[in-house]
Amino acid sequence: MNTPRETSGTRAAVERWSAAPLAFLGGLPRWVLLVAVFGLLVIGMVGTGWVGAAGLLALLLVLAWFAYLNWPALETPGRILRVAAMVALAAFAAGHVL
Repeated sequence: MNTPRETSGTRAAVERWSAAPLAFLGGLPRWVLLVAVFGLLVIGMVGTGWVGAAGLLALLLVLAWFAYLNWPALETPGRILRVAAMVALAAFAAGHVL
């Protein structure tokens, strides 16, 4: 397992900025985030054109934010899985636009 390192620069700024939104999300019932993610996924898969792409890109941004915050604690398989999920979402979003 990776050992915690001291953060500096951009990572520290993102972690400070993320503290309030994460505290807010942590205070919500667990089902709210699940419904929001599922809703964005449904919009992305059912929607056409820019509407579908926007839903998938919003989901991609949330996933990328969480992946960035968790990256130092992840092992290689977890990192690969997150990158693969982000690439798949980006490809599906591009497919809606093209």
